Amino acid sequence: METAPILLFDGVCNFCNSAVQFVLKRNHLANIRFAPLQSEVAQSLLLQYQLLPNKIDSIVFINKGKAFTKSTAALQVCKHLRRGWPLLYAFIIVPPFIRDFFYDWIAKNRYRWFGVREQCMIPDSSIKARFIE
Repeated sequence: METAPILLFDGVCNFCNSAVQFVLKRNHLANIRFAPLQSEVAQSLLLQYQLLPNKIDSIVFINKGKAFTKSTAALQVCKHLRRGWPLLYAFIIVPPFIRDFFYDWIAKNRYRWFGVREQCMIPDSSIKARFIE
């Protein structure tokens, strides 16, 4: 399960679900796997990587035995996308406290701006294999 990169996301957040759809369309190797934070597998991975489940509320990207959070996770994901998206990884040179300020502002307001779902996204058959249950 952990040989492929894994993106943990807030399954009831409309913005997060849109981000997952965005990644699905642009992950040219189709190697990123997904799991909602509300799932048992995600909760287990958070504990495995010593991340407190009650402190994580948006995304976590796990790759090559490391777990990345907040803006660093988003930039790591960009490296796995096609076209010009990997160029955004250059923003890694910006200190995390600056990047995460903006990340936290969006994360704090995402439910108000984009809304929430009653339940986690249920993937259709064409992408179901990319989701970890």
